[in-house]
Amino acid sequence: MLRFNDLVERVQDYNPKADVLTLQKAYIFSAQVHAGQTRKSGDPYLIHPLEVAGLLAQMRLDVPTIATGLLHDTVEDTLATMDQIEGLFGPEITSLVDGVTKIAKVQFQSKEERQAENFRKMLLATTKDIRVLLIKLADRLHNMRTIGSLPSPKQERIAEETRAIYAPLANRLGLQWIKTELEDLAFRAMKPEACKEIEQLVTAKQKERQKTVDEVCETVRSRLSQQNILATVYGRPKHYASIYKKMTEKSLPFEEIYDVIAFRIVVGSVRECYETLGIVHSMWKPVPGKVKDYIALPKPNMYQSLHTSVIGPYGQPMEFQIRTHDMHQVAEYGIATHWKYKEGKLDTSASDTVFSALRQTLAEHQQLKDPSEFLEALQVDLFPEEVYVFTPRGDVKVLPKGATPIDFAYAVHTDVGHTCIGAKVNGKIVPLSYELQNGDIIGIITRPDQSPSRDWLKWVKTARARQKIREHSRAAERDRSLALGREILEKDLRRFGIELERVAKKGDLDRV
Repeated sequence: MLRFNDLVERVQDYNPKADVLTLQKAYIFSAQVHAGQTRKSGDPYLIHPLEVAGLLAQMRLDVPTIATGLLHDTVEDTLATMDQIEGLFGPEITSLVDGVTKIAKVQFQSKEERQAENFRKMLLATTKDIRVLLIKLADRLHNMRTIGSLPSPKQERIAEETRAIYAPLANRLGLQWIKTELEDLAFRAMKPEACKEIEQLVTAKQKERQKTVDEVCETVRSRLSQQNILATVYGRPKHYASIYKKMTEKSLPFEEIYDVIAFRIVVGSVRECYETLGIVHSMWKPVPGKVKDYIALPKPNMYQSLHTSVIGPYGQPMEFQIRTHDMHQVAEYGIATHWKYKEGKLDTSASDTVFSALRQTLAEHQQLKDPSEFLEALQVDLFPEEVYVFTPRGDVKVLPKGATPIDFAYAVHTDVGHTCIGAKVNGKIVPLSYELQNGDIIGIITRPDQSPSRDWLKWVKTARARQKIREHSRAAERDRSLALGREILEKDLRRFGIELERVAKKGDLDRV
């Protein structure tokens, strides 16, 4: 169990000038207002805000954020008020506490509506201050770690929400360790039997696999050393949720999941990354189509690595990730690796590219009123698998896996999407339902009198394309309804010898 002194040590480790008095004040206030409260597990409630603050310190966050971690449930779950928080801690911490205060007391018509509204408020707060989302992620991670005390139906509901929304959000921010743990905890809660079975299978093969891992690591290290490349090489077990996903999606037995162990090679420079890739390919035969270059084309969350799969020494495929030490830090800790402290204050300017991309995604979803549309759009746009495609001028567009030329057209401009009649991929005409592949060069053919078809909704993957097509269809349906209504009215008025145009001009229409 984390103690307050441990929390202070953790913060001072990366921010020696941290304002410890504010943290102390937040801890004492939280302890006072949560006094006597317990969690479902029977533990004192104070353990939860302390652990949340500890996770925020692991992300190297600033004092106001960690203080909010200690205070985040005070207004919702105790008699404390926002005025009290503002009087004691000032506007910045109050704003953060307000951003993460849940809206459980508000009544909604359905579970889906309540869930959508929770996310909408969370994301609205996030567009103002990304720290709100980081506090929410820490809150959810500790809740998932202690989910076993809840009744099974509630566990499943929270776990599904975690898998669908929170894990992809962590991924978008490059917080790989949080994303991985959330996915595994959600899997354990949703599919306890399957999780137990995979755990047993992994444990049973552990000795045999460790022998292969040690052998491969030593072989790679030795070969790289001969080429004067100093490298850290290790095997890392794939997490359980990932193994299960592969088994179910590809209908494979456990024995055929080749990358239960993936190898990671960390070297000193970008040049050495590419040299290492060549050396690995000279040692073992590469699997066609399995080389991915995220160094030249980084992911939106700043992740960079070379990925390849090869046929290993015993005829089984093996996966390698090759990166520099800096890339490794970003891969594990995401945005936190770019944060600097000046005079004890957090400077997040180096991470603005990730924030602005996420803010843009979230801002687009604020307009969606229908809860199911909102959740569907959010899940699609946060889903981690992406394809990298190019405009004819060489600009890169990042789209979700399975995206089509229509998605690409709307990513370029709404008018390009609306007037799209066809597409060329790598110089050849393709149907609008074609699934884009990494590296495709796409040209869109347009015609001014063209308008989008509702049938396109069957093919598109991005929330933006789906939203724009629906908006256009609704507007067109409204125009058709107005024209039909006018026609019916004119016909009925003629029976009484009345002309619609004339009475409208005279201003007598209301009377008629």
